[in-house]
Amino acid sequence: MADPALLLEPLIPALRRHAFALVREHAGADDLVQDTLERALLHWGSRRPDGDLRAWLFTILRNLHLDARRRSSRRGTSVAIDDTDLADPATSPEAAAEARDVLAALDRLPEEQKSLLLLVGVEDFSYDEAARILGLPMGTVMSRLSRARQKLRSMVEGVRPTLLRRVK
Repeated sequence: MADPALLLEPLIPALRRHAFALVREHAGADDLVQDTLERALLHWGSRRPDGDLRAWLFTILRNLHLDARRRSSRRGTSVAIDDTDLADPATSPEAAAEARDVLAALDRLPEEQKSLLLLVGVEDFSYDEAARILGLPMGTVMSRLSRARQKLRSMVEGVRPTLLRRVK
C-alpha cells in the first residue's frame, strides 16, 4: 500500500482553497484542512482502495464543515476580529471590489447551493463526482447547480428576481 503522506500531500492546496471558500478565514480553513487530514489518516484503512481519494477527502471536509456549522449555530453568533483583506496589490481596486461582491453573494447562497457551486465551479469536480461527494442524485445536482448559478448571477448583477403573480 502506498504511503498516505505521499498521496495526501498533493491534494492539500485544493483542500485549503475549498476550505477557505467555505469559511472565509485562513485560520479556520487551515483548522478544517487539519481536521480533514487527521480524520483521513485515522480512517485510512477503512477507505476503498479503488475509490477516488480526492472525492473522499472533499466529502470528509464538507461533513466536518457542516458539523462545525451546526455546532456554531447552537452556540450563537461569533464576531470576527480581523477582516480578510481580499485586495491584491497587483489588482485594480475595481477587480478587488468585484471579487468582494462575488464572495459576499456566494455567502448569501444557501449552504447546499454554495457547496455544490464551489465543488463544480472552483474545484473542477464533475457533476457525477459532486453527486457522490454530496450524496445526491445527478438530477438534483444539475438542478441545484443551475439555481445556484442563476441566483449568484442575479445577486452580482444586482438584478432582483422576477416575482410571478397569480393571474385569475
